[in-house]
Amino acid sequence: MKAIILALLILFSISTSAQTCDEFIELIKSKNTGTTYTSYTSTSISKVTFYEVKSTNGNLYFAVVCFNRKYSMSCDEYIYQVASDTKLKYSSHYLVSAGKAYWKYIAPYKDNLNCGPS
Repeated sequence: MKAIILALLILFSISTSAQTCDEFIELIKSKNTGTTYTSYTSTSISKVTFYEVKSTNGNLYFAVVCFNRKYSMSCDEYIYQVASDTKLKYSSHYLVSAGKAYWKYIAPYKDNLNCGPS
């Protein structure tokens, strides 16, 4: 994860470094405009936002997943580095079941950054 963060920091020319997954999420959000897919009927996922980070070595793709907290209006966010076609696949299936779309298209990337739920 630190290698990817370092590459992003160089990419963004930022002098400070992100140390945690939460800081990495904030870094991605602060430098990019994402595309959000909101799940109003899902009991587990409230929204997924996809980000594309442009680089000279090729683009990087991320999904920030917001999992609902029980008995709360807030959510817990996790970030995944995903493939370039993940947004298209997720967006084609999330209205039927956001949870199933998450497990099929985003969860397989949980080990890329080690910033998913355990």
